[in-house]
Amino acid sequence: MRFTAWLVLLATLLLWSGNWIVARAVRDDIAPGIATAGRLVVVLLILLPFCFNSLAKKLKNLDKSQKKILLATGFFGGGLHLAFQWLGLHYTTATSATLYLSTAPIFILLLARPLLGERISARQWAGVSVSFCGVALIGTQGQLSFASFNVGDALALASMAFWGAYTVFLRMRRDDLDMPEFLAALCAMGLITLLPWVGFEIMQGMRTNLSANGTIAVLYSAIGSLLLAGAGWAYVVKRLGAARAGVTMHLMPAITVMLAVLFLDELPHWYHGAGIALILAGVALSSWRARLLQNANER
Repeated sequence: MRFTAWLVLLATLLLWSGNWIVARAVRDDIAPGIATAGRLVVVLLILLPFCFNSLAKKLKNLDKSQKKILLATGFFGGGLHLAFQWLGLHYTTATSATLYLSTAPIFILLLARPLLGERISARQWAGVSVSFCGVALIGTQGQLSFASFNVGDALALASMAFWGAYTVFLRMRRDDLDMPEFLAALCAMGLITLLPWVGFEIMQGMRTNLSANGTIAVLYSAIGSLLLAGAGWAYVVKRLGAARAGVTMHLMPAITVMLAVLFLDELPHWYHGAGIALILAGVALSSWRARLLQNANER
């Protein structure tokens, strides 16, 4: 059973990593807002026939505070996170963008203070500083000049900030929605969030007709990256535990870089290696105390 769980974990990481490659590959075939909205529509068409009635009943019974939290998860995680990811990949390489995945714990740490009231220690602030030195190194392509910071890197970084906010709001959830119901609600709220974005793209005459490649990309992103990978992650966490599964998320940049070499002919540079080393060092420094406390509690 554990061997199966590791195989499912590998498949899940490949599906998630592949989403960055696909988004970069079809950047000229479909506008980012329309691609993201299309992904959400596909998921809703698959899920709503099975969970619409139960979801509608549960939403009516939610109190006001839980409705606000659910709206926040949809705003940050359902629409903006995905759209900024796709938009960023119009201007930067998949190699650079995917390295910012490892900044997620830093943004979660920073946002947990105002939203959850969690204190940030001096050691954690030091970790944040070290990580953002790595971000600066990658975003400026080793030039360490604010003027040279790539706009695509900034958008990819913003995407991870939205993911951090989404994760913090997930911790605040107290509703009784099951996974299909929650995904449907998340996608519906994300779709509503993206309507102004999609309207702007249409008014600007951006590409709205789906090419064959654009259609395949949207279907992959919806079914492979969201539904199948989401189900696989839930299975892995249940079998291997959240802590062990969570550590493997840092393998995604390495997997994506290899896929980018194979399918996009992107070659990593020295600043990619140095930048991700600083980011991971900062993450380790900022989470070291938390891991010690967790290990002590487990004993």
